[in-house]
Amino acid sequence: MRTALVLLGIVLAPVMACAQLQTSLVEYADRGTVLEGYVAEKTDLHGKRPGVLVVPDWMRVRGPYKIIADKLANMGYVAFVADIYGKGVRPSNNQEAAAEATKYKTDRKLLRERVLAGLAELEKNPNVDPNRIAAIGYCFGGTTVLELARSGAPVLGVVSFHGGLDSPSPEDGKKIKGKVLVLHGADDPFSKPKDIAEFQDELRKGNVDWQMIYYGDAVHSFTQHKAGTDKSTGNAYNEKADRRSWEAMKQFFREIFSEEAPK
Repeated sequence: MRTALVLLGIVLAPVMACAQLQTSLVEYADRGTVLEGYVAEKTDLHGKRPGVLVVPDWMRVRGPYKIIADKLANMGYVAFVADIYGKGVRPSNNQEAAAEATKYKTDRKLLRERVLAGLAELEKNPNVDPNRIAAIGYCFGGTTVLELARSGAPVLGVVSFHGGLDSPSPEDGKKIKGKVLVLHGADDPFSKPKDIAEFQDELRKGNVDWQMIYYGDAVHSFTQHKAGTDKSTGNAYNEKADRRSWEAMKQFFREIFSEEAPK
């Protein structure tokens, strides 16, 4: 009988662990455009907790970013993957993704509206402390969370993983209220030295609390397994940079979530 109970415990333990993580697709809207995001949170936690907005790369809300949201939820946060393009708009290749992303990169006002809609949806979650919210983004998503910060949104901090740094309105750096962490491939060929210099100058002039960490031997897309390992293409996965950048984000969160929201 004891053996049977032990075996039952082994079988049930993973099921119980999975039951503590609640995930779902969520419809919301921005000025009449229906969007579909993904939320992940633990069900065995009580009280309000920090929220993390996740903005994916130029492809769409998809598996890798749902996994990231799940990891964040298991760390004790409520995570929400924002949809920038709209429900049903799901590029299937780089050409389609580039076309979609360009619509928003050339219209930063629209890009900010879409990410702010995602932020508002996260803030509505009854388990989220609206005074303790951060945003992270990858590639196109990294550009997007920087635009969120430049909009003056009351987030404690934003984290850009190999995101674009250019800004058509550098004076908006003065609107940034939270802290900024940029995790960057030292050999990223898509980030021009001019853009990096102007970005850093923007943050200095805005008196922003910022950090920029360079990862040696890393190019663009260093967190993405599907990027392959051929650095000559400009996009390649780098295990060390991936692991170290995630740890840097975790340390950043420990810092900002122990403090009060910016005034």
